[in-house]
Amino acid sequence: AQVPEESGGGSVQAGGSLRLSCAVSGYDRYNYCMGWFRQGPGKEREGVAGIDSLGRTTYADSVKGRFTISKDSAKNTLYLQMNSLKSEDTAMYYCAAESFCTVQTSRTPSRYRYWGQGTQVTVSS
Repeated sequence: AQVPEESGGGSVQAGGSLRLSCAVSGYDRYNYCMGWFRQGPGKEREGVAGIDSLGRTTYADSVKGRFTISKDSAKNTLYLQMNSLKSEDTAMYYCAAESFCTVQTSRTPSRYRYWGQGTQVTVSS
């Protein structure tokens, strides 16, 4: 598999929205995990949202009701729609992909070998 590549980050005011995209390729069509992660300065990498090959999803409690993970298999693209953004959402956001994975572990960083370079999200209050 080739490494993912993120886009769509930027600077927004609190309460605003952003949509992140991640181009992925080279993964088994029926057996994979994809996830969005974030890491702020001095913090550990956090699993924000994950999705498996059947479209089942999981979210961190901090983003439930505000963020939505989705995929477009035909375009080989993963998305993260982020609404009602807060200052604490400020971080570098990464997407990741791995085969032989399920939704139960799709927000666990150690499950992934293939990571994008990240896209910065900055939320001002």
